[in-house]
Formats: sequence, C-alpha cells, structure tokens
Amino acid sequence: MDATRLLTEGAVEMKGRMPWSSNATFLVELCLDGAVDMAVYKPERGERPLWDYPPGLWRREVAAYLVSEALGWGVVPETVERVDGPLGHGSLQRFVPADFDQHYFTLLERPEHVDALKTIATFDLVINNADRKGGHCLLGDDGRVWAVDQGLCFSATPALRTVMWDFAGEPIPEPLIGPLARLAMRPPDTLADHLDDEEIDALARRAAAVVDRPEFPNPRSNRSFPWPLV
Repeated sequence: MDATRLLTEGAVEMKGRMPWSSNATFLVELCLDGAVDMAVYKPERGERPLWDYPPGLWRREVAAYLVSEALGWGVVPETVERVDGPLGHGSLQRFVPADFDQHYFTLLERPEHVDALKTIATFDLVINNADRKGGHCLLGDDGRVWAVDQGLCFSATPALRTVMWDFAGEPIPEPLIGPLARLAMRPPDTLADHLDDEEIDALARRAAAVVDRPEFPNPRSNRSFPWPLV
C-alpha cells in the first residue's frame, strides 16, 4: 500500500515512546485494509514551549517533507498531518528501518554516501535547519540515506545549526541547482497550511541565494553547531 495513504488513513496504535527525544515522540503501528507498518508520531501536546518557534513543531516536519518532494530529492520519509492521533493533532512519519549504529560521521567515511550527505546539507541550508545532529542522518535498510527530525526549521531569521560542515567552501553539486531555482520561483502551495507567509518568503530567498552562490558556507561561530553532536 502507498505509504502516504497508510499514514493518512490507517488506524494508529501506540507502541512506545522513542528514546532520547527532547519532545514526546512515539513509535506507533498503522493498520489499513490488511496493510501494517510503523510510524513516528509527534503530537503537539508533547512539545516543550520554545521562545523562538511557535507551538506546532510537527507542522515543520510536514513542511520539510513537502519541500523535499518539491525538490525531487526524496530525503525525508513520507510525513503527514493527523488530527485524530491518540494524543491529538500532530505529524506521522514513516518509520525508517535502519542501521542505527550509523550516523553522519560514520557515513561521511564511506565515499558512496557523500553525494547523499551533500544533498542533505544543501537541503538544510534552504530549510534553515537549526538542529541537524549526526544521528538525524539514517542509513536505511534500503541503502538510502534519510534525513529525519526537522522540527526546528524554517525560521525567517538565520538559524542554521548543523554538524555537516565538512563540505564548507566546496561547490554545491550542479544537479541540485535547477530544483532550487524552481523552488525559489514557486514554493509549494501546500506550505501555506504549515508555515506563515514570512517563513515561506524566507524559504524562497534562501533557495535563490544558494542558486546565486552555489557554495557550502563556513560556520560563523560555535553557535553554528548543535549539542549533542550525535
């Protein structure tokens, strides 16, 4: 069954809380017409208040998926809004079976994954990711590198914090530029359901800036790094 349909329509059964999450994050089982799969559920009720982001961080998880799909990069697992979750309004993201001993720093040592990591690093520039830890890069059982945990993104002010600085000063891969130019011209209309106008305008400006200067930036200070790193 299509993963998006299962996420959107499937019955949701809580299985347990995900470890090491600052906000309440749950592993759930989805069932629909005999199809069964696992997902990660992030309800708004489980969020800790932040001074620099409004409530509803799950909306940014959905927005990150929409941008990933609009770019055609497929780096974010399928993610949808659900209003009828066990703990109320939130996001459901397809659970990625992965080798959880792998993360950004181990994947960086393997040449076959460098292009995928550069794509995620470019994605983070555009969505203004303020919390890209090494453990947010997953090596799925399908052999793909996935980006998860995008709740702190899309601020209209510069907020990039990431561990992915190893490419600083290198050119952004040319195949990524065309999709970014299209995103700069027309962000997905569906983003209006999850971000405000200022945030969407800032997204388009960041995409245009990368097109104009396609080079990975250098960190500005120690505040450019999240903690913990993994």
